[in-house]
Amino acid sequence: MTEPEFSATGVRIERWPRSLTTAGEVRIEGGRLALLTSYGREIDSAPVRAVRAGRPWFAASRDAAVATLNGARYRLTMGERAMRPESGATLAGRFLEAVRRAGGRRD
Repeated sequence: MTEPEFSATGVRIERWPRSLTTAGEVRIEGGRLALLTSYGREIDSAPVRAVRAGRPWFAASRDAAVATLNGARYRLTMGERAMRPESGATLAGRFLEAVRRAGGRRD
């Protein structure tokens, strides 16, 4: 089994106006981006080339990213459970970089 290009757990996944999970997983593997619940159930997935990702203009924190999959916009808050506050910003930045590297567009 191959290693995922990007994987983050403990991610809060929101689709306005509600939270879908507070401990989900974001995974980029085999050219697909998948959003998963804490139980491993798929919320949504799409080829990375079809995903738009960027930083939300309305958020003051650097640990958030916005991703649009299949026409649905998701807010991803990473690193909430981390011990160091800067690790969330690093994780969100790594996510955006992984989307860009895997061929996705970045807003």
